[in-house]
Amino acid sequence: MTTPTAVDVVGIGNALVDVLSHEDDGFVERIGVVKGGMELIDEERAAEIYALMGPTVEVSGGSAANTMVGFASFGGSARYLSRVRDDQLGGVFAHDLRASGVEFDVPPATHGPATGCCLIVVTPDAERTLNTFLGASATFGPDDVDPAAVSSARVLYLEGYLFDTPEAQAAFRVAAAHANEHDTLVAVSLSDGFCVERHRAAFTALIEDHVDLVFANEAEITSLYQVDDFDSAAARVRHHGTIAALTRGAAGSVVVTEDATIAVPAAPVTAVVDTTGAGDLYAAGFLYGFSQGHSHEVSARLGSIAAAEVISHLGARPQVSLRELAADLLD
Repeated sequence: MTTPTAVDVVGIGNALVDVLSHEDDGFVERIGVVKGGMELIDEERAAEIYALMGPTVEVSGGSAANTMVGFASFGGSARYLSRVRDDQLGGVFAHDLRASGVEFDVPPATHGPATGCCLIVVTPDAERTLNTFLGASATFGPDDVDPAAVSSARVLYLEGYLFDTPEAQAAFRVAAAHANEHDTLVAVSLSDGFCVERHRAAFTALIEDHVDLVFANEAEITSLYQVDDFDSAAARVRHHGTIAALTRGAAGSVVVTEDATIAVPAAPVTAVVDTTGAGDLYAAGFLYGFSQGHSHEVSARLGSIAAAEVISHLGARPQVSLRELAADLLD
């Protein structure tokens, strides 16, 4: 087996193709989902919702994959681990990821579920509602973790959305333990408040035992610790000694460490078109700064720049060079 080249970050998460459409609030009610949330669906339900959607835009997605693409756009080196099938969407996903500068050399599965997709409904307020068929990604397990790839990276990044299956949870623990043994820092994104509610105990144990850096928004971090306000949640993170990069929408973000709380404003946006991927790209910017030795404040500002870019257009991946956007800060 070929030894993986050293990279700044290796991500583990879903391999999905995003299918986006603009709809009104009534559409969200008609399909019976919670606005702004993420619901796991099966292949039959995916076909049902897709048939009801208006004109769509299809782009490769997956939360951690988006983060890896953003990371590469800053100039960092990234590798991705996931599962796709040997079907059309699997080929599209792999091509798009590699074309974005992210290493992806996972052989496609020859049997099992099809490559996953995420049906994203964007309402007039730019809120996005996700209906996710995990497909082949749902079969990711401990045997899919490449120990050499994990130990070759400075940072291991784990996508909370993938946490819904017992196999994936086991894979996360295996990957994180291996990272801990080889001085690879471990970062995790909580991804979604409903996901946190489903697996609160497992998330908490993972963070306490293995994680150096947590990404979450206000709803996710308060849900994790079952508290009513942001400050109480931040205090709980600090107690565990974990660095937390916590986003607060238009209010910007807060970085919590053992001895400091650093507030960073959101980067300006002319018009918010689609909030899909905002958290993913914030994580990309922060991870880039973090992995390159920049301060937490600079890392958070890089995250804000990336998030502002991605919410200014449809789709969850950057359309311009993030390195160029952040040139003044990085140079």
